[in-house]
Amino acid sequence: MGAYHEGSLAVQELMGVRDRADHVGRSLGQDIKPVAAAFLELQPLLVVGAADPGTGRVWASALTGSPGFVRATSPRRMSVTTDATDDPRPDHRDPLAPALETPGTPVGTIALDPRTRRRMRLNGRLRPTPRGFAIEADQVFSNCPRYIQRRQSYETLTDRAREAPRTLGELDPRAMEFIRSADTFFLATVHPAGADVSHRGGNPGFVRITSPRELTWPDYPGNAMFLTLGNLRTDPRAGLLFLDWTAGTTLQLTGEAHAAFTAEGTRTVRFTLTEALWSPAALPLRWSAPEYSPANPDLPG
Repeated sequence: MGAYHEGSLAVQELMGVRDRADHVGRSLGQDIKPVAAAFLELQPLLVVGAADPGTGRVWASALTGSPGFVRATSPRRMSVTTDATDDPRPDHRDPLAPALETPGTPVGTIALDPRTRRRMRLNGRLRPTPRGFAIEADQVFSNCPRYIQRRQSYETLTDRAREAPRTLGELDPRAMEFIRSADTFFLATVHPAGADVSHRGGNPGFVRITSPRELTWPDYPGNAMFLTLGNLRTDPRAGLLFLDWTAGTTLQLTGEAHAAFTAEGTRTVRFTLTEALWSPAALPLRWSAPEYSPANPDLPG
């Protein structure tokens, strides 16, 4: 596939960054370079996004395991496997589970390391394996550390109390406060040839709730590729994942997102909720307190 599809090309033209996007697009490839392979093997967290093959809804989920549970097994294949302590596959109640059990599912992934403020994205087609799944890569690339909050360390709880996940038709007060306090979330989108997961970060409060079923956030300046907004231009389905980095709780949202552009070149994304899943203590990782990125814009008073 080419570096960009029609949605991304259209947004690049709208924003007047086609030349810059062509230059940056040279970083998009299919091969997992040795430095990227080494990075993957150090990560305890992988975020995966895809469309449910039954409902068509797009979700993002967090998978965890001991470092090495994600690794490159060839220059164009990434494998996610179990190990002695953790099963990285999502709980059977996780809405993304059917997609990760269906051969050929287009998936997007992002490995983000808060310790080094590095991230790597790999998108491709999924193949289930006896101990997890593998992804044949269509796109492999890294992003700059802008808007990533540094978290110096983490610990893994081997024994933790877990409550049953709760399905929400709209955001309740606890979920609203969870979003308002977030400094990071992950955004899964799809397009005719695949899927993608991107990172969004900012100072707490950068995501605003306008109703129990609607929230908005500013689309901060980035690498000019406009992969996410390009996807939303052709297909508004989206999945959001919010994490409590200190308690392991996750909030997954699925719905539709639309971007609004101003004459000054700023963008705002508005997300309308279809369904949410609140999962207390879902993840075993407990990260240290954040150091907010110096690139985070100040929020309006």
